Amino acid sequence: MKVCLISYDSTYYDHNIVNELKRRNIEANHIDASKFKYKYTSVFDKIGNSINKTFFNKNKKITALEDYILNQVKEWGHQDAILFIRPDKISRKTHLELKKLSNKYLAYIYDSCRRFPIDHLVDGVFDEIFSFDLVDVKKHQFTFISNYIYMEKRPIAYTNENIFIVISIDERFDFLNNLANYLAVHAIPFKFMAVGKKAPENIHANISYSKDLVFPDELQADFENSKIFLDLIRKDHNGLSFRIFEALAMQKKIITTNKSISNYDFYNPNNILILDENSEINIDPEFLKTPYEPLPDEIYHKYTIENWVKTVFKL
Repeated sequence: MKVCLISYDSTYYDHNIVNELKRRNIEANHIDASKFKYKYTSVFDKIGNSINKTFFNKNKKITALEDYILNQVKEWGHQDAILFIRPDKISRKTHLELKKLSNKYLAYIYDSCRRFPIDHLVDGVFDEIFSFDLVDVKKHQFTFISNYIYMEKRPIAYTNENIFIVISIDERFDFLNNLANYLAVHAIPFKFMAVGKKAPENIHANISYSKDLVFPDELQADFENSKIFLDLIRKDHNGLSFRIFEALAMQKKIITTNKSISNYDFYNPNNILILDENSEINIDPEFLKTPYEPLPDEIYHKYTIENWVKTVFKL
């Protein structure tokens, strides 16, 4: 069996899908489009592309990327399945060309269609579209599947009683800052890191700042040492972030603003505290004191990458 994954793996999660396919002795290849760099031939080439983008809605950089993807798949030969993550990034025309190179052409969306619309791709392009967003699933009749546990299960252990998160600086930051103030006042230890091009002026003194993207493998010590993971939902999201599944693997408690988590079979109010970002912050001290309650094996396995790959590729 030959499978090709095409994605924008800037946060370094998608490669786990390819690793799992290879573990099953499947011939699997990955095109990480985030690594593609277009080089202008001259300053006039750059100016010309700016004019085309502004007045004709054409972008040579995107065209070059699409050509690169098509040529790479053709070099690998006809595929049994192609999975495209973030399909909104390329044109419908190129998707249809890629579809000709595969028996099954699939898409997975772990972002909301309200943030990255794919209306032009819903009909007649993919054989099946998977989504982690319950609202999009209902609206577009996608196939629901959550993100996955990509790491080995860890024993319950931690050296610090702190609450941990790494978060990009966006519309969630004000709530993060307010939460930092609440935790500091109540002497609840925490480690927050905000990532972005510029530190906000009102950033809490105990929130660290980085302008560089932080990858999952750089966070292992913080994952292991913390007792609770913090997860703040993005605007227009209804799916569960990878932070939730990292918490399940590390057997850590979760504090989250994602109300939809209560609909999942692993939800346990002893392990998961849901905060309303529009209400006054109030964390029950008992939640911080009680130990994590392990999930039943059958529920845990349901969310592993092994089961995810088996489900998506019908293995």
